[in-house]
Amino acid sequence: MARFLSNAVFKGFATLPTTRSSRTVLGSFYETGLNYSTTVPSDPDTHEDFRPANKVQGSALSLKDVVEQDVKENPVMIYMKGVPDFPQCGFSSLAVRVLKQHNIPLSARNILEDPELKSAVKAFSLWPTFPQIFIKGEFIGGSDIILNMHQTGELKEKLKDIAASPKSE
Repeated sequence: MARFLSNAVFKGFATLPTTRSSRTVLGSFYETGLNYSTTVPSDPDTHEDFRPANKVQGSALSLKDVVEQDVKENPVMIYMKGVPDFPQCGFSSLAVRVLKQHNIPLSARNILEDPELKSAVKAFSLWPTFPQIFIKGEFIGGSDIILNMHQTGELKEKLKDIAASPKSE
């Protein structure tokens, strides 16, 4: 048994013999990897505490309203893949690093958590790629534009009246 587990870890589970099961699972194995779905069927065995929650679903706000509110209420808003402390994409990481150089409060939403939010942001900005950065309600662009603005000093000028929140020590 130990040798079997050791081989499974070192060679990967793809080389293990497959067994047939009558149980339906959300993901299916393919030669290229695991294809999975994040939708949860109405399965009585899945407790509601473990089901994904759409926080906007129960509210009267549409996703378009959420995006408008985010952009209006947050001096610097970034829609990105991941979160500022753990970006899931190099471009998102670059944008966060550049913005953090200016010591400003940064608000963000992870577009990977909600495909509908991703579509709503694209429709709002009329821009197809991420990250998308808004400063003082104005769509600025992505990481390449923020980097260019940082290098030319234009970003510093744009952010000059946005004060950083005091850090507790």
